[in-house]
Amino acid sequence: MPEPTNRPDPDAVATRRLTEILRAADSWSKEVPVPLTPPIRAVCLRLAEMVADQRHYLQPLPQAQEQERRAVLSMLAERLRSPQVVAGLEPHLQGLSDLELRATGSWAINASAQTQWISTAIQYLEQCANRLPAGERPDAYWADDVVAGIVASVKAIIGVDELHARTEAQYAGGKDRRAEVREDY
Repeated sequence: MPEPTNRPDPDAVATRRLTEILRAADSWSKEVPVPLTPPIRAVCLRLAEMVADQRHYLQPLPQAQEQERRAVLSMLAERLRSPQVVAGLEPHLQGLSDLELRATGSWAINASAQTQWISTAIQYLEQCANRLPAGERPDAYWADDVVAGIVASVKAIIGVDELHARTEAQYAGGKDRRAEVREDY
């Protein structure tokens, strides 16, 4: 008879993370005009979906933990695309797609793909802000701040803050570059 574990149910973990992602999107929308809330939420959902879809690039864990992590990230990615979550955001998600902002496997291992995604998200949010009357627009660098915050928030919520470092270590022959110290001034 298998021993009971205190590990949370993957379904419950995915639900909690989805709730936290939606809360983060709302938090990043608090200081901007209300019409910018849906575009910010769309950017947050698209990024979260991309990060959750990177489960194939994470360094493997022991078998049981790996199965659990893959299950949670698969469920999370599916829920982020669900009709209940994207309801009302379809025009914004389409606007992001029109700017070539799509989830790709290269996002996890290619720094230029990440940079391009960030630039595209900023560009989209700035376009949305430019549709507002001049007196209602946020300051010049608001979109940069929001996208940077969304990136940090989503990675922390999903639990892949070190995704890039682990992937780099995997493709650099197992050498963990986080331990290297640069001393060139």
